[in-house]
Amino acid sequence: MSSTIIKNARIVNEGTITEGDLQVEGERILRIGPSLSSPTARVIDIDGKYLMPGIIDDQVHFREPGLTHKGDIYSESRAALAGGITTYMEQPNTVPQTTTIEKLEEKFRMGARSSFANYSFLFGGTNDNLEELKKLDRNACSGVKLFLGSSTGNMLVDDEVVLEQIFSNTEMVISAHCEDETTIRENLERYREKYGDDIPIKCHPLIRSEEACYLSSSKAVALAEKTGARLHVFHLSTGKEMSLFTNEIPLEEKKITAEVCLHHLWFSDEDYESRGTHIKWNPAVKKASDRKALWEALLDGKIDVIATDHAPHTLEEKDQKYLKAPSGGPLVQHLLPAMMEKMLDGKISVEMMVTKMCHNPAILFQIKERGYLREGYYADLTVVDPSDPWQVGKENILYKCGWSPFEGTGFRSRVTHTFVNGHLAFDNGTISEERKAKRLTFNRP
Repeated sequence: MSSTIIKNARIVNEGTITEGDLQVEGERILRIGPSLSSPTARVIDIDGKYLMPGIIDDQVHFREPGLTHKGDIYSESRAALAGGITTYMEQPNTVPQTTTIEKLEEKFRMGARSSFANYSFLFGGTNDNLEELKKLDRNACSGVKLFLGSSTGNMLVDDEVVLEQIFSNTEMVISAHCEDETTIRENLERYREKYGDDIPIKCHPLIRSEEACYLSSSKAVALAEKTGARLHVFHLSTGKEMSLFTNEIPLEEKKITAEVCLHHLWFSDEDYESRGTHIKWNPAVKKASDRKALWEALLDGKIDVIATDHAPHTLEEKDQKYLKAPSGGPLVQHLLPAMMEKMLDGKISVEMMVTKMCHNPAILFQIKERGYLREGYYADLTVVDPSDPWQVGKENILYKCGWSPFEGTGFRSRVTHTFVNGHLAFDNGTISEERKAKRLTFNRP
């Protein structure tokens, strides 16, 4: 059984930073403490760099099956390793959609065959698959995904009777994309009347508006309160929605939780002029005041999780005019360097980053033995050098689509090592082709 000691680390875990060592034995963390030694262990001296749990990204679109010209499990999970992400939860809007137990298990076989990072998949709820959803074992996957606003893949669930039945008939976390479809369609027609088919990208946050987001998320929250369902609202984008969430109870006791994505914390509508459709997402990047409110809610505990919504498209697709350019962009390789940039600017502590990107997803989805640096837990680890500057460019982008909304951006921090189940999967720019990823398991009674 292989053994590795990571020495001279600044260990970030459970709200503290401590100096010490960590020993990996096989797939798991054997010991954490000062001055560890072993006659048979390989030693990696990280000389004061940060050692943290591997990031758990609860929302990615790796495009397999059916959309693999944009990305696939192999390519995007490799990119995730370079960004310190050791675990991901992939979404159901593929081709075919993951809306039956058979298709879900097919995806798990794809993950076992191709993934470099630990994986689970969300089961997609639709207007007509309630009976299939009822058969789903609560420990089978990370949860249920509902599109309450249309996006890539057209999985809109808009039958209110069916929605209430779904909320009433699953014990799993329901993760929701919340945008009101009627509002969006009305807004779109208004801008079509003004601009025809040449709508400027700057109108995107006015079409997929604050009101569209709030109407949908408030309905979802009300339905969760009515039925007692466990609701997690994905990729919040407006300040107005923050009134729907609480910071007054521990995460373990929350029935309604919230996520924010990197792009809504980084960009604002002021960036459309320079970035164009490359920062077109659903929900839209909105005002600087919304970004400010999201940061405040993240820091005060109303928002529980930071994720990517990694959603690659080819440059040819993204470079089309507004109405034809798809929404989404690749982010897994750059989540941690971007958040470290905010840490170095004094916006967020590294301890809170780890809470929001490692601990809280593990708590929220009841993931077994991951998300923390604890003896006996799986050795999913990330090492970050906070003082190794680099710039995002074509030559260092690992996404299959070959571009990033961060191109030209300089980061001061760099991921140097990523361990997956005790295996050194990423080492100073080199990715091991030996894949040791596992299907996630859960602690759900």
